[in-house]
Amino acid sequence: MGHRTGNDEVLDIQDLWDDSPYALRDYVEDTPPTPELIAELEAELGGYRLPRSYVALMRAHNGGVPNRAFFPLPGVSSPDQATGVAVNGVYGIGRTKPNSLGGEFGSRFWIEEWEYPDLGVYFADTPSAGHDMLAFDYRAHGRTGEPTVVHVDQEDDFRVTPLAENFTAFVRGLVEWRGRARAGTKP
Repeated sequence: MGHRTGNDEVLDIQDLWDDSPYALRDYVEDTPPTPELIAELEAELGGYRLPRSYVALMRAHNGGVPNRAFFPLPGVSSPDQATGVAVNGVYGIGRTKPNSLGGEFGSRFWIEEWEYPDLGVYFADTPSAGHDMLAFDYRAHGRTGEPTVVHVDQEDDFRVTPLAENFTAFVRGLVEWRGRARAGTKP
């Protein structure tokens, strides 16, 4: 199933999401984001304009746990933890779920409580329980430009590793993580 991203690109979202009880409880907002909510959260997040492709995807499914939950580092083809980044969940645009942009463990939480660098918006977490995160990095294009997607590793002095030139490229680059237990379940 194709979905327009807002950049006139079609993003294949068929089978993208795992709607497990865990995902629905902690990540998936109950309603799509309204223009008013988007504007409020953008202001609360420091004036960063959310990527249109991310907003378009969140209007179709507002947050969640991806089935394709691994992003290999550029030039790497083997999906194992040493060669890429595992994604636990993508934050929805809202405030009601703990893992949403404005929720209890939203973007500002990581900057204010864990002292992650304020380079943009933290939009996805990993199975490491906060020791590394995924972010929209606005440093190259300003708060209203198109951000890149980066991995920030708290365990390595907050090292920033570029992953994708934009959110659409990030979603297209996600692959299945062989041998991984589903989020919210024990291996």
